[in-house]
Amino acid sequence: MSRVKRGVHHSKRRRGILLKVKGFEGGRKKLMRVAKVAATKAGGYAYKDRKIKKRTARALWNVKINAALDPMDLSYSKFIGMLKAKNVLLDRKILSTIAASYPEVFKMIVTQVK
Repeated sequence: MSRVKRGVHHSKRRRGILLKVKGFEGGRKKLMRVAKVAATKAGGYAYKDRKIKKRTARALWNVKINAALDPMDLSYSKFIGMLKAKNVLLDRKILSTIAASYPEVFKMIVTQVK
């Protein structure tokens, strides 16, 4: 039976982990045992924060809409309720963009919904 040398695979796996932790500080970027843990944790945080990013974006849209409604003496919740009652199919992202970029158009939407 021929001899199997595994040096290439060992180096490849090592290189992959060390590439993932490039830019980390201290032993987390150099030492395999610490780097492996750091890479695993970083991956977990990245996965979790991709979900949180969507949550944060929606909260920001709500704040922008509410800020645009403030001069019109209308609350965010009442406005959204009116939109649902009139079956307006504009989502919060679009509404916040319109409110920030085109205040006149947003004012027209509010008057239509009232």
